[in-house]
Amino acid sequence: MICDIELGYFIKVDDAPLLTKRAPYRTSVPAAVELGDRSGQALPSLVALGQRQPALLGFKELSLKFGAEGKLGLFACLSGALVTVDDLCGEVLASAQRNESAMQTTRRDDMICPRRSATGIALAACVAFIPTPVRAAPVLDGAALSWPWFLPFIGILLSIAAAPLVCPRFWSQHYGKVAAGWSALTLGALAFTFGPAAALDAFLRAMLIDYMSFIVLLFSLYVVAGGIVVTGNFNGTPAGNTGMLVLGTLLASFVGTTGAAMIIVRPLIRANQGRRYNAHVLVFAIFLIANVGGALTPLGNPPVFVGFLRGVDFFWPAQHLVAPASLLAGLIVGIFIGVDAWCYRREHPHVISHHRTHTTVIRIHGWTNVYLVGCIVAAILLSAAWKPNVAIRLGGVDLELQNLVRDALIVMIALVSLELTPAEHREANGFTWEPIREVGKLFAGIFVCIIPVLAMLNAGAHGAFGWMLALTSDGGSPHNLAYFWLSGILSGALDNAPTYLMLFEFAGGNARDLMGPLAGTLAAISLGASAMGALTYVGNAPNLMIYALSVERGIAMPSFFAFMAWSGAVLVPIFALVGWMYFG
Repeated sequence: MICDIELGYFIKVDDAPLLTKRAPYRTSVPAAVELGDRSGQALPSLVALGQRQPALLGFKELSLKFGAEGKLGLFACLSGALVTVDDLCGEVLASAQRNESAMQTTRRDDMICPRRSATGIALAACVAFIPTPVRAAPVLDGAALSWPWFLPFIGILLSIAAAPLVCPRFWSQHYGKVAAGWSALTLGALAFTFGPAAALDAFLRAMLIDYMSFIVLLFSLYVVAGGIVVTGNFNGTPAGNTGMLVLGTLLASFVGTTGAAMIIVRPLIRANQGRRYNAHVLVFAIFLIANVGGALTPLGNPPVFVGFLRGVDFFWPAQHLVAPASLLAGLIVGIFIGVDAWCYRREHPHVISHHRTHTTVIRIHGWTNVYLVGCIVAAILLSAAWKPNVAIRLGGVDLELQNLVRDALIVMIALVSLELTPAEHREANGFTWEPIREVGKLFAGIFVCIIPVLAMLNAGAHGAFGWMLALTSDGGSPHNLAYFWLSGILSGALDNAPTYLMLFEFAGGNARDLMGPLAGTLAAISLGASAMGALTYVGNAPNLMIYALSVERGIAMPSFFAFMAWSGAVLVPIFALVGWMYFG
């Protein structure tokens, strides 16, 4: 089938690379693929590596696919949409006629392919017009990487999990150095194996494309939510606690799990400090506010926002996850009501009598920040709707204009919040910069250490994670239930944002396909990563924040493994039921 292929490009069949070649320099990329009626067989695709798409048409992918009536046609992924050969063949051929060298490449089709067609001419012409920079962008070969490349990623996540409990004083003073050490190990190994240029290119792509937008949103939501203060005379009754947990769960998808935890957890702690049995209230706050509640929008949970950065529509999670997420939350709230009512009956009589004689009053301050949350949503929607097809190249990385404008607006909104919010509001919330500083440094390290892991996942069956194909697919359709549990267990053991990114890539990495025919797979990954981060303290960043706030206020929170016993007893049966109902 493959007659000729030049250095720097590879042929893929069903997302599995068959042939890979690359060199530091190139002149042209002639290629020819035999055409004809091959219905029912794997479809070949000629895919550009890196950022070397044709300047004329802006291709990201050239694919041979069967369209209506079984006709084979050339398709081009142009600005996220499939354009058929009928739409672009004329423009390509006209350009080819003005370029004699390109036509000479096209004429090679006479000697290579047994059949001639407009599709074949267009394919050769399109490939001939791929720009030829002096030096090709370096590429990491995931198929050449083995399991030791996974160790820095595991190392940084285990450091985040164990160090705060084993050596809290050392960790609080040196967590940034620990993250930098694991990052330096990863980048040094990449530079030694693939060269400094490849390591630098991978680092810039991870920081500028993935990490920058991720941390900008977290920073802004942290600042804006930190200016919203909930005060009042709260009573830690089962009804009052349930209401606060439900409110926090609903807020989580709009102000983020971190923001909702900042708004709700402190009042919840104050309301229950007089109770003898109160730790379970904060455990369920981790389940609901810090995890399940953030599954419906990119604002809510880091993994969902990572999906948005990868091309998933803003409202897609709400449309496809509202039913299973609501069932999850409803079942968890139902169990909480039973547990809290049982514990409340064991409280000292004077606590109960105090609650009966005091009316609950709730006041919300800092309404300006509520409006600013709406501005953040508007900025994100703007970037999804406005596509100027303009990119700014920085260090060899193309940054799309709409994303730069979105991030700039979000930062400006945070600055406006700092200017307009009275200082006493942030003081009432115990607002400090340390939590977001810690999250920023640690996730910078995570996004660096995950670089070789993502490369191995992108290698598919030829990479070190090829064994996962047997778990998640039978060679045809994916096993969505396996994706649900795999994303959930890895999120609980590691961290939900990098876990989502890993499995998103493993499922194909194409947002349009995952929102379309593979919507069930994307839903399974999204819900598993968002909800099962509640299995451990390290599954999601707000988990540890709620733990730290509670311990600081004198709540006897369960230890790391005792918390896992709580989550195993409460959450695992619910996850099993919901997974079987929606993904089984």
